[in-house]
Amino acid sequence: MIYYISGGERSGKSSYAQQIAESLSNKPYYLATSRIWDEDFKKRVERHQSDRDERWTTIEEEREISKVIPPNSVVVIDCVTLWLTNLYLDSENNVEESLEFAKKEIEKLSQLSSKIIIISNEIGMGVHAQNHIARKFTELQGWVNQAIAKKADEAYFIVSGMPLKLK
Repeated sequence: MIYYISGGERSGKSSYAQQIAESLSNKPYYLATSRIWDEDFKKRVERHQSDRDERWTTIEEEREISKVIPPNSVVVIDCVTLWLTNLYLDSENNVEESLEFAKKEIEKLSQLSSKIIIISNEIGMGVHAQNHIARKFTELQGWVNQAIAKKADEAYFIVSGMPLKLK
């Protein structure tokens, strides 16, 4: 089962995903996809870690997220945007290669026995990106979000901390 949660930055996506996970399991997993880019980002990661109590087990994986999901578990994947950043940079900004890889991973996730809660960002709703690389990334993010939403059993859009059920 896939739950898809999307919204803007600081909209409450992670908190909502955590609530769902904790309602489904006493021992949920948190799959962190990010790389630590700088000190500011390190502090952000530490804040997210402090939001989770001892019931949570953290898994870290930057690319092949389907390979690290424990069978019959509840897993929050946080987040698609940071995962795509890894794929995009590793492919030297190749949208097609990143999209193909991401779609294959999403298909693999949909075939697992676990309950997976996927968090993503709606980055295309804000300011128009100033350069070609950023515009292409925004397109990549939009296409991957659509692919996840299509596979999801339930989908939510978070606005100002409030979930809107899409599916």
